[in-house]
Amino acid sequence: MQNASYTADAYKRQQILTASPEMLTLMLYNGGIRFINEGIKFINEKNCIKSNKALLRAQDIMIEFMATLNMDYDIARQLYPLYNYIYRILIEGNMKNNTAKLEEAKTLLTELRDTWHEAMKIAGKEKNDNNH
Repeated sequence: MQNASYTADAYKRQQILTASPEMLTLMLYNGGIRFINEGIKFINEKNCIKSNKALLRAQDIMIEFMATLNMDYDIARQLYPLYNYIYRILIEGNMKNNTAKLEEAKTLLTELRDTWHEAMKIAGKEKNDNNH
């Protein structure tokens, strides 16, 4: 069984190493949503240690988003306060086991992810149209 786990981890590492920046961003959004879901699940199960661990990972993703924004662009200056807000409500939800705050963070992150995914599709279509 350990061998299967090792193989899965190696596959995941390879996906990350070969992903485009756009795909890495999508993967981070998906990871953030997954960790929030885990945090909510563990809060409902009264497992504070596991919920804290999952929510800290979601917070780390928000820190990564804020740290990597290129403030030369208007969109980055618009995203930063939103990312910061999500980060702050994740902290509050984690500290107070407040699933309503965590659901709000998840909703916002899901909307950002979905918008990003649509932008990737449009950019990919435009790239294909320009190549033909």
